[in-house]
Amino acid sequence: MVLAESGEELPMGTTLIKTQDFIDSIYEALQFISYYHPRDFLAAMKHAYEIEQNPSAKAAIAQILKNSKMCAIGHRPLCQDTGAVTCFVKIGMDVRFEGDMTVQEMVDEGTRRAYCDPDNPLRKSVLTDPIGKRVNTKDNTPTVVHIEMVHGNKVEVAIAAKGGGSENKTHMKMLNPSDSIVDWVLHEIPLMGAGWCPPGILGVGVGGTPEKSAILAKEALNDPIDIQDLIKRGPKNADEELRLELYDKINKLGIGAQGLGGLTTVLDVKVKSYPCHAVSKATTIIPNCAATRHIDFELDGTGPAKFTPPSLDDYPEIELGGSDNVKRVNLDTLTKEEIASWRMGDTLLLSGTILTGRDAAHKRICDMIAKGEPLPDGVDFKGKFIYYVGPVPAVRDEVVGPAGPTTSTRMDKFVETMLSETGLFGMIGKSERGPAAVESIKKHKAAYLMAVGGAAYLVSKAIKSARVLAFEDLGMEAIYEFKVQDMPVTVAVDSLGNNIHAEGPKVWKEKIQEIGFKYID
Repeated sequence: MVLAESGEELPMGTTLIKTQDFIDSIYEALQFISYYHPRDFLAAMKHAYEIEQNPSAKAAIAQILKNSKMCAIGHRPLCQDTGAVTCFVKIGMDVRFEGDMTVQEMVDEGTRRAYCDPDNPLRKSVLTDPIGKRVNTKDNTPTVVHIEMVHGNKVEVAIAAKGGGSENKTHMKMLNPSDSIVDWVLHEIPLMGAGWCPPGILGVGVGGTPEKSAILAKEALNDPIDIQDLIKRGPKNADEELRLELYDKINKLGIGAQGLGGLTTVLDVKVKSYPCHAVSKATTIIPNCAATRHIDFELDGTGPAKFTPPSLDDYPEIELGGSDNVKRVNLDTLTKEEIASWRMGDTLLLSGTILTGRDAAHKRICDMIAKGEPLPDGVDFKGKFIYYVGPVPAVRDEVVGPAGPTTSTRMDKFVETMLSETGLFGMIGKSERGPAAVESIKKHKAAYLMAVGGAAYLVSKAIKSARVLAFEDLGMEAIYEFKVQDMPVTVAVDSLGNNIHAEGPKVWKEKIQEIGFKYID
């Protein structure tokens, strides 16, 4: 006999799910995926590292893997962008929930606890009133919940917290029935840039209606990475044929890790399809970055879900190797002449003072400049580099929490003002710059340096002190002053306007053809 909270006798075969068990499971899942990579991802990244022939791309993959192990040991986030939460809940028709909370409310409560955990606080990135005031909810709620009723007496949950850097690279199109999905995807992938932090996974949803194709693509990203198994056994249907063709052709584009050029752009391509109208072929692609975060669990009424962490043996032993062209840079004595000596692809180890600033800070700064207002006391960009970052709050003895770079193209519109009006020497961020930003960098003999996305905890260890200088009301988007020591970066755009994100993939696309590298035997 099953009794509800009220004492009501429930029908035979009914499973009662306690509210607290559901909330606890959501909380534990989100904490778990903040610092543990799935085993399949670790294996795929190890394979990518072993085959990579571009030293810059190989070094980037090494940093991601090193960061992953550090996060597993330190129980700190893999990336500073701890994502917006998406939860797929399949509820058996013979399930009853205790109490009167809705599924949305339970997921939100678990999320609230997870993101506000004092031992491992996660960055709160969700804003309310997105069209108007854009106010941070300060607990990363509300979440996005998809609910499906299914047969059975269990609850199945797939929960993910994807970073904005990958989500923002989503592309959707209503293709005609005769249009090639492959051709469209290959056209779109280069347009996504490197802000989604490849190598990662591509989710492809085809069919249904526009919103259904997007949900399919998102769901597909929760499937295990198994492309190597598929290559060995061969495809059994059109979806699997599409996976193989896209995996092969996307990697042959030569985009590579972090967009630097190389052999691996996607670790896997996941495809889900659904019946659709005769004259439609809705198609959505969503990339999943190197900070892939998702997990599945099941509730059967016997208590909260249990999560088994990967063994440290699952993490490859990789040393961060040096390079012949490493240059140590003292940011506090840096001159334009020294910047002029840097060349695209150089590895730099930065020590000294940098200031931070993201979208909101840039807009506020540029608005103040336009009005002729002075910048806040203590904020002086003359002769400095600005780091595009929104760090996770520090805990225990940390100077700062995980503090990896954010996507730089969002700041492109501010580059000319910052370089011409503030005396700024250059910028540090993630992925490529647009043509106008590159021209401004060349015009002002500045430089753009790239840190590795997906290595936020590793990068944070180079930060020896941190304090808020201005715009404290912006939270993680405030202007910080960082003192860094041996912070590793790559010269992505040098003072001559040479651009590694334009040149690297071009070179490696040709090289893959020259060496006849095969992704599928």
